[in-house]
Amino acid sequence: MHKCEHYTDSIYYQLEQTAKYCRALGIQMFQNLNIPLTMDEFVALDVIQANDGICQRELAKLILKDRPNTGRILNSLEEKGYVERFVDTKNNRLVRKMILTEEGKKVSKDVTEIVKNHIEKLPKVFSDEDKETLMLSLKKFRETLEKEVAMKI
Repeated sequence: MHKCEHYTDSIYYQLEQTAKYCRALGIQMFQNLNIPLTMDEFVALDVIQANDGICQRELAKLILKDRPNTGRILNSLEEKGYVERFVDTKNNRLVRKMILTEEGKKVSKDVTEIVKNHIEKLPKVFSDEDKETLMLSLKKFRETLEKEVAMKI
């Protein structure tokens, strides 16, 4: 078993530092490649595309942003013509849902291709099998944390 004398020896610290580097890499990549979206906008587009008709609250939970930040991201995407919002009912309550416009689908597809191509050029650290194992372990760890953490989104 791993001995953890200091917080900096813990898996939590390692994950936090790794996440910070991933975020910085993503921001730099979007800037250097002149992608017409922010990384947060791209993540939101991707989630909306995977969850057609998602409401803002569900989107906020999936992208781990509070509702005001999620609203700002959606306003920007709507102004760019990538997202269309509409009112619907859920559990007998009015909710705003969203879908991607045709332009949003095109931009999402194009940016996904650019990002994939760029990531493939990064140094390979893990085999495909190692990546799959890591992804499953991280998902299991995150799902355990989700049960313990009270997030206000």
